[in-house]
Amino acid sequence: MRVFDGVAMNGSLPPARRVLVIGPELEGVAREAFINSAVEMGEVNRLGALSATGPVPDLVVLSGDAAEPAVLARAIEELAQEPMVPALILSSAAPSTAVIRALLRLSKSDVLEPPHTAADFSFAAACLLAGSQVMGAEPQTPHRCWAVLSAVGGAGATTVAIELATAVGRLAANRPRVALVDLNLADGATAAYLGIAPNMIIGSAALAPDRIDADLLDVLVAKPAPQLDLLAAPRDARAFEQIAPQTILRILDVACHAYETVIVDMPRRREAWTIAALGGCDEIIIVSELTVPALLAARALAEEIERDIPDGPAPRIVLNRIATRLFGPAPSLSEAERALGRAADGGVASDWEAAAASVNLGGPVSQHRPKSKIVRDIEALAGRLMCEQPRYAAGREVA
Repeated sequence: MRVFDGVAMNGSLPPARRVLVIGPELEGVAREAFINSAVEMGEVNRLGALSATGPVPDLVVLSGDAAEPAVLARAIEELAQEPMVPALILSSAAPSTAVIRALLRLSKSDVLEPPHTAADFSFAAACLLAGSQVMGAEPQTPHRCWAVLSAVGGAGATTVAIELATAVGRLAANRPRVALVDLNLADGATAAYLGIAPNMIIGSAALAPDRIDADLLDVLVAKPAPQLDLLAAPRDARAFEQIAPQTILRILDVACHAYETVIVDMPRRREAWTIAALGGCDEIIIVSELTVPALLAARALAEEIERDIPDGPAPRIVLNRIATRLFGPAPSLSEAERALGRAADGGVASDWEAAAASVNLGGPVSQHRPKSKIVRDIEALAGRLMCEQPRYAAGREVA
């Protein structure tokens, strides 16, 4: 169970039963990160002979300083030839091209840039090991589409969507580019928050949605940060009247095929395409403040979605701007959950200075205030969602 400043959430992360650590400088942080695992220290030459030297570990934690780049690359290539290939986390600020090419041969790998904490290793390992332990088969590429909605105006859904998108880009093993789609076509703010001009001019495309393909989508994106592509339109008060629902749904469909992860910042008011868009997502995240009106609105919105999409993804409610200590008449967590009629699925700490700085400077909070509690909490939420199977309102499991 993980606690976010008063918000407790259940959910287990897949353990690494055996961890091989290569590089003495990583021993302390690895033992802290994998406190319930059997942690063994070793040398680089172990990578090419794991199956011959005892039980194969579930995870290898490798220091980029453990050997010269050419030696590291050769050792990783030898590891990829083993009958049973463990997941691997490389700690390196600037891995060589040869090392990166070698990592691409592995089914599951990640790179962490130092300095890092035990929590960084824990979440990276949890995501790599989700669904299996030692891998011997070809990797399956996950595709995710998460919708983020605000229960009330100003609840912070846009900030949560931006930080989720950047967090997934950091956590995903193969560092894929993530698409952030702002469907607040009339008054969206993601481009302004990220300090970039919106580039999704889709007025002409609305006449022929079938002409929207991956090549056209690449023309429409802006690239505000590493691993992040933004699809956002210039503000236009009449946009919802001018753009056909088929165009919106076609953009989402193409994006979900072109990107491993798509995060959708949804408008609060319902449009003709809202239910179809939400029904195509595998996570629906409702962002609420910890106030009575916002909690009641979040409950009503969740129930409305469950009623209109009975076999769709069960909405998750995330409480935003949670103070470390709550003073005055603000609801307690138990009172908040009574108002919601369900448990909260996540919480994001209040850090006004970090949020304001990122908005004013342009860019995600993780870029300007990487140590902020906002970054920590949303990264934890992203890690959980990446590792868990989506929940469905009618109990239907993912095929």
